[in-house]
Amino acid sequence: MNNLRFETLHLRGRRVGPSSWFPALRELIKSEISAELDEDDGLFIGYGMFRDGLPYTLQDSYDTPEEELDFKAAVLENKYLKAVFLPELGGRLWSLRDKENGRDLLLENTRLLPCNLGIRNAWFAGGVEFNCGRRGHDEQTMSPRFCAVVETPDFPVLRFYEYQRDRGTPFQYDCFLPEDSRFLYIRGRIFNPDDTVQPMYWWSNMALPEVPGSRVVVPAKEVFANWYSGGSHALAKLSLPDGEGFDGTYPVNFEYVKDHFYDIPEDVRRYECLFYEDGYGFCHVSTKRLRGRKLFVWGQCQGGRHWNRKLLGPGLDSYIELQGGLGRSQQECLPMPPKTAWEWLEGYGSLVMKPEQVHGKWEDAVGAVTAALDGKIPAAALENMLRETRESIALKPGKVVVKGSGWGALEELRRGGKLAPQLDFGAPGPEQTPWVELLRTGRMTEALPASYQVSDAWFELLKKAVPGPQVHYHLALNYFRREDRERTERELAAAGDPANRRHLLHAWANLLDRQGRRQESADMILRAALLDPADTPFVKEALKMLLSFGEYGKMFTLLDRLSPRDAALPLVQMMKAAALAHTGRPDEAEVILTRDGGLDVPDIREGENSASQLYIFIKTEQARNAGKELDPASVAIPFLLDLRMSEGTFQRKGEPTK
Repeated sequence: MNNLRFETLHLRGRRVGPSSWFPALRELIKSEISAELDEDDGLFIGYGMFRDGLPYTLQDSYDTPEEELDFKAAVLENKYLKAVFLPELGGRLWSLRDKENGRDLLLENTRLLPCNLGIRNAWFAGGVEFNCGRRGHDEQTMSPRFCAVVETPDFPVLRFYEYQRDRGTPFQYDCFLPEDSRFLYIRGRIFNPDDTVQPMYWWSNMALPEVPGSRVVVPAKEVFANWYSGGSHALAKLSLPDGEGFDGTYPVNFEYVKDHFYDIPEDVRRYECLFYEDGYGFCHVSTKRLRGRKLFVWGQCQGGRHWNRKLLGPGLDSYIELQGGLGRSQQECLPMPPKTAWEWLEGYGSLVMKPEQVHGKWEDAVGAVTAALDGKIPAAALENMLRETRESIALKPGKVVVKGSGWGALEELRRGGKLAPQLDFGAPGPEQTPWVELLRTGRMTEALPASYQVSDAWFELLKKAVPGPQVHYHLALNYFRREDRERTERELAAAGDPANRRHLLHAWANLLDRQGRRQESADMILRAALLDPADTPFVKEALKMLLSFGEYGKMFTLLDRLSPRDAALPLVQMMKAAALAHTGRPDEAEVILTRDGGLDVPDIREGENSASQLYIFIKTEQARNAGKELDPASVAIPFLLDLRMSEGTFQRKGEPTK
């Protein structure tokens, strides 16, 4: 049995609404990275990072009740494995079943529960996601990705592909399951069509259940350990397995959130496995191009347990992530030469060992697993398969089944030719209409911006365009991306009077913020929000900015204009509680935060400690009002308010929640 078929996956969860209209100008993923490394480690720390979310808008409308959802599912199956992919959710590998052993190889979520962890905000846990281009959870995680079927004489191939806007590169991953294979193969390819070096990023992110007694085995003696602190990162080199002060190859031993980027030597084969107490293991192998390997844990602290609760559906307790990437850490991109293709092959399957082989001394476990893999799926065989499938799979065209975005088609229109002969990007859509007009007429006549471009090629076209309000506005965004504040201000001024134009007020507010003129910024963003208080995503954005400025009076002005429905949204309620607490009304703030066991905010940002910090502030203010002193460290934070990733009470699974 070997087939590819399409079905419907029925799944309960929260629907992600329409994207916001405004460009993501704030820094959503912090690029503050400190690193204590050796001079010969050779990591490109900080290379290829951005301080804004351009050219994207946000997907932040999902704070609604759960409902029944249907998704198109592509199923690859043989007698050993069954793999389910979701083209409409970024080409996610949703589940992988080991039919021979009757076990799930990945964590299959029982709900779709978006939370604020992605480049565009919304992201969900489970399966395997494939992230290309820029650091973070992919901008297409909650969007359709092109899906095509490639026919070969031996087996069908399921292809996912898109155009990566940050780097101007087409990419694809071809998924196939030969008839007698116990491994699912995923063949990656990125092509840089430009004459310039591009910072490049790829990480395949696998979710697996966190089970007591399970152990990660990877051929490394050292790790680059990453600490989280309020969204910032600190990287340091530690030895394996006990450089943390405990055995860090057992995920449940971690107290707090942590990344371990394994330093795999250049001449060692690439793999990462997770073995359970009985010796059964999940195995991810690849060719040499995919050098990086990572373990991510939420930790056993209350904040980590809460994040698991937010992200996982009923019947699931907690999960970890194993990852494989181009770089040796996720705090960097790699320089990709011009006119170059990078290709690799990944294999996903099981490996069954004797428990004593994988749960003994670290060196013995690595040796035993390496020997077993060499016998089951040799590194040379993977490299040969990669070479042999270049012409027979990677460069063959396929039949499109699900359409992705129109950005690849627009880029082909700009270039006057195909990005990749084997990839069908279709035609530009409504989002691309203003840019088609710019290409054909040298003008932009749209009344309001529909989408955004900040690449060098489009920047040059904007410079040559017929001057007009929208041309000046988009030029301002391009200068903003390049941190040229003087020219940003000049172009915004040329774009016209911002009085009743929210897009101009929004841009001015973000520019003034970068210039340190926060009171003026607050005035601008409030004016913009009051023009349409029914625009929920923009109201949230305005409240976040006003809160960061400490402009509580302006927050109340906006809150008073909201509809009852919007005023009741969890994030808005948390903002109101913060404004109350900082204006002498901590008791009212506490009522909001603690009602019904605690305010559950679906769209609070990963790494943000605002809810717990607010609760501590409320308790210290209440104590001060009573003429007492309270040590902030002594405050017991309710479970639903605790999302701390590096602080808080250490609590093992199975212990009661305090």
